[in-house]
Amino acid sequence: MCGRYSLAGPSPAELRERFPLGESVELRRRFNVCPGDDVATVTTDREGAPRGELLRWGLVPHWAKDPSTGFKMINARAETVAEKPAYRDALRTHRCLVVADGFYEWQARPGRPKLPWHATRADHAPFAFAGLWSTWRGPDGEELRTCTIVTTQANSVLREVHDRMPVMLPGPDAEQAWLDHGTPAPVLQELLAPLPDAMTSRRAVGPAVSDARYDGPECLADAIDAEEQASLF
Repeated sequence: MCGRYSLAGPSPAELRERFPLGESVELRRRFNVCPGDDVATVTTDREGAPRGELLRWGLVPHWAKDPSTGFKMINARAETVAEKPAYRDALRTHRCLVVADGFYEWQARPGRPKLPWHATRADHAPFAFAGLWSTWRGPDGEELRTCTIVTTQANSVLREVHDRMPVMLPGPDAEQAWLDHGTPAPVLQELLAPLPDAMTSRRAVGPAVSDARYDGPECLADAIDAEEQASLF
């Protein structure tokens, strides 16, 4: 699964140059993005033109009774996304890019606390998760636009940490194909693959990221440094 990620490195100007986010989307450094947060995405309008948009992380299908459903739908499995009622319509017409520069996963260690890892591209460049989005309208007319991140089997770089990883689209061509309304279903499925090993990097980080309330640079502190500091107290 993917339950936390970061967008901490690039400046807003760099992100706007790299992705078609436009000028109206508020961008700020995020070290610990959590479910329920408003996140930077690229969606498309009815004509297929890309547009930047803030969406709440945790997809709420249009038929849901209330928005709390979204906390159960932060991820969609690539293997079943075309079949599940919550995702199959979005896969056809509501695909999006979720902009990030890394994500976190926790490795189980017998007899010890779980160890958080920060996974990135090997070149540490920003990238996009393959996402889906939806619009939910409440009985009083309120409108909520939400998204989910598609996950797939982990590549060999990350497999010992966790058996799943988010779909990190490898570059602009894949991102354009994911957004394009005319991309055939078999091609979409091919895009939902693990990032190649050679393009993937990981680094153990300290315990700060495990607190969902904290969104500061200590989330990216090296694990060794963090453990050394903790031993002083």
